[in-house]
Amino acid sequence: MISDERTVTYINSLDEGNTPFLDWVEEEALRDDVPIIRKDMQGFMKFVMRVYRPRNILEVGTATGFSALLMAEYAPDAQITTIEKYEKRIPVAKANFEKSGMGSRITLLEGDATEILAELDESYDLIFMDAAKGQYLHFLPDVERLLCTGGVLITDNVLQDGDILESRYAVCRRNRTIHARMREYLQVLKHSPIWETQILTLGDGVAVSFKKETNHEEA
Repeated sequence: MISDERTVTYINSLDEGNTPFLDWVEEEALRDDVPIIRKDMQGFMKFVMRVYRPRNILEVGTATGFSALLMAEYAPDAQITTIEKYEKRIPVAKANFEKSGMGSRITLLEGDATEILAELDESYDLIFMDAAKGQYLHFLPDVERLLCTGGVLITDNVLQDGDILESRYAVCRRNRTIHARMREYLQVLKHSPIWETQILTLGDGVAVSFKKETNHEEA
């Protein structure tokens, strides 16, 4: 498998780059130690936006708004709903949306994703999850309900800097619950009759899941 740092750096160097405003948002986030999607994941998301052309996107985990803005830039017909719980990041994200000129296309919902997801009743054709990794299993039933048949679920950071490959006992004790839940989450995505999933070694690992028709829907 080719995944060494030099190869990734070379591939990233071929990317066309982002808009000046996206570059600025990324720089500000990195300066403030706010995690955002990595360069190779950015390239992948741009590809998905251009090829799949989603019209209604749900994002779980806004941070300062970089990934929502990237999706809005490269899926120009899309409306985006994004959820954020961390109070200090919410005003920064709101300001970034307004400065971008795309604020009318992005709706920020403030609060706990578990509670907000349960209250949503729209249908989305793409859902991007990049929030509290230990909660993905709890999010999944509502994500499944909200994603339309034929829709795509993209889950970032599923390999946890390689920890997911390790035995439970090789992982730091404080990370064992997240480790177990992520393993179970990936097991569900790979073996559920509802999902067709591939796990890619982009960035810190990404699961790309296609929601299939169920027998009930076929009937």
